[in-house]
Amino acid sequence: MGYVVDKETIETDPHFEYGCSFCHEGDADGVTKAEAHKGMVKRPSDNLDTCGVCHEGIVATYKLSLHYTTAGFKNGVSPRFSQEEKTVFDETVFEQSCRSCHASCGDCHVQSPVVSGVNTGLMDGHKFVRKDESKSCALCHGGRVYPEFTGDYGGRPDVHYRNGMSCLDCHSAEQMHGDGVAYDGRRDVENKPSCLECHEKSLSATQEAEEAHAIHEEAVSCSACHTATGYRQCSSCHLGEGATSSPAIVLGDNPRKPGQLTTLRLIPTVRTTFEKAGIRQDNFDALPNYWDSIPHNIQKRTDRTRDCNTCHGESLYFLEESKLPKDGSTKNLELIR
Repeated sequence: MGYVVDKETIETDPHFEYGCSFCHEGDADGVTKAEAHKGMVKRPSDNLDTCGVCHEGIVATYKLSLHYTTAGFKNGVSPRFSQEEKTVFDETVFEQSCRSCHASCGDCHVQSPVVSGVNTGLMDGHKFVRKDESKSCALCHGGRVYPEFTGDYGGRPDVHYRNGMSCLDCHSAEQMHGDGVAYDGRRDVENKPSCLECHEKSLSATQEAEEAHAIHEEAVSCSACHTATGYRQCSSCHLGEGATSSPAIVLGDNPRKPGQLTTLRLIPTVRTTFEKAGIRQDNFDALPNYWDSIPHNIQKRTDRTRDCNTCHGESLYFLEESKLPKDGSTKNLELIR
């Protein structure tokens, strides 16, 4: 028989200073397992106030963070709904499905998060782990971001990953824990990473590169040129039935910054996605099926940085009307160059 907490952890980790029942409740005086576990809270950090006893400042901001509220899910799709449909979505789909993805403190620091009903268990016994991206970030962001970053999807690891960088080298703890502002979505976050925080344009290796950056500065995003390989494009999502996916690089107009060429990712919401919940998406055409995205498979040299003709002659990777999803949003046409 094994125990999830070893003697060394109990003696060295301050989280065990007040005993198990301080977080898990139950009956610390119980003699039998049944007695000791009576009233036990299996996931104490689901109530953030438990962690807030000691980590008051972090919990205060985390309660408003996107990792906890998952507000990005709600606000990202709600413009497609009528007012009545928004009510149905908020009360049924969002609470029963989307909200299940919200992360408590323990999901990142003690036990790997449960994804689609799959639980990989504790990260390292019952030790409180400051960071282990492969057991926390990777599980929730493993459909697209993490496997693109490591090269498991696309076959070519991100240059930052190859140089030993991890998620938190760009995404700070402050960003993960929130800054006290209840943002509508991740693109509104004030302290999100920026390529130019590390890569100053004035540090371009050659005169040619410096000129290229100057010419494309406002007109082209960094990822449009430096995304190395096809990243995951998901399509045809239906409630409870998932979606299909395929790799591709897609370039088009930035829906959030018109006039800028950027990498686009296909969003799998289709007109019938929420039919099972009685939601027809009366305003489906209010949003496109593509959103600006920064794939995590960046390289210094790609076929677009080596040869201007890739874009300016052959027009490779550009979104075309013939490639738009069948019966997709009419807003997609605005993204074609």
